[in-house]
Amino acid sequence: MGKYKKIAVIYGSDSSEWEISCRSGEFTASRIDGTQYDVYEIFARFGKWQLVAMRKKDSIRVPFPEGSRPEIDKTDFSVKVYGEKVKFDYVYIMQHGTPGENGLLQGYLEMLDIPFSSCSAFVSAVSFDKFVCKSYLRDVDFVKCAPDVFVRSGMDIEEAARKAADRFTFPMFVKPTDGGSSFGITKVKEASKLAEAIRFAFSESRTVIIEQGVNGRELTCAAYADSEGVKALPVIEIVTDNDYFDYDAKYNGSSQEICPAPIDDELTAHVQEVTRKIYSLLGCKGVVRIDYICGEDGLYFLEVNNIPGMTSASLVPKMVRTAGIDITDFLTGIIENS
Repeated sequence: MGKYKKIAVIYGSDSSEWEISCRSGEFTASRIDGTQYDVYEIFARFGKWQLVAMRKKDSIRVPFPEGSRPEIDKTDFSVKVYGEKVKFDYVYIMQHGTPGENGLLQGYLEMLDIPFSSCSAFVSAVSFDKFVCKSYLRDVDFVKCAPDVFVRSGMDIEEAARKAADRFTFPMFVKPTDGGSSFGITKVKEASKLAEAIRFAFSESRTVIIEQGVNGRELTCAAYADSEGVKALPVIEIVTDNDYFDYDAKYNGSSQEICPAPIDDELTAHVQEVTRKIYSLLGCKGVVRIDYICGEDGLYFLEVNNIPGMTSASLVPKMVRTAGIDITDFLTGIIENS
């Protein structure tokens, strides 16, 4: 018998990633063990939280048509269904972007003392912001961080562009610090395009980094914790047909995601060890995916994905399958070890 009975899977978000979040959430809800848990799917966007479907233990999924979806009571995170009040005792967070990936939703659940699947509010906030997260890792001896220039909304964009052009070589990457799915990212190959790329990144975030590009192989690895400690899943190499691993490459089939990565055992072990160390250093919880570039002079940290994609085609489910783990068993482990 598990610790929990009524699992809420919350998806949708206030960010550009909300549709991807829905796909991740629907997949996750469909794979949670229906012989152990009641599963409730909640769509949450811009403060409107509604129950879109429910699947009682050992029963089929029942969707609620748009226009007659029960509203979530945020005072105690409950819902009234067919006259019965349902209070959720566990939350599986599948919101990419704000508020589910930057700590806001976690803070709400922590105040209500409701267990959830992801990192704490503080760790989510730290790991979601690319600049802050890199600041935690700059001085470690087990992974490198590419140098960058930080820009906040209101600062002089032209001056930031000149500073980056003076310090770094091209190409550079201009990124929103707190976004995902490559929204707002530009690979910049000449100085005249830097200011434009910074303005574009500001369409997704109030803070931006201009980062030195690193030439190498793109690798990604996920870690999770169970009763035995922190474990790493198989490494994936990403080979894109595009100039870099942008939105089109991620979601429209313009890339190969090779699992396990065709790298030697020593590098595989190193990437997995670094992933476990970052997971532990930051104090992560649940399943977290970490992206890297393997350059000529070593392994470079790119970013932490503290709510990684969980569609049937996403990277973490591929790693889970390659590891020989049933996805339903994997999700049960995340739930029961939270």
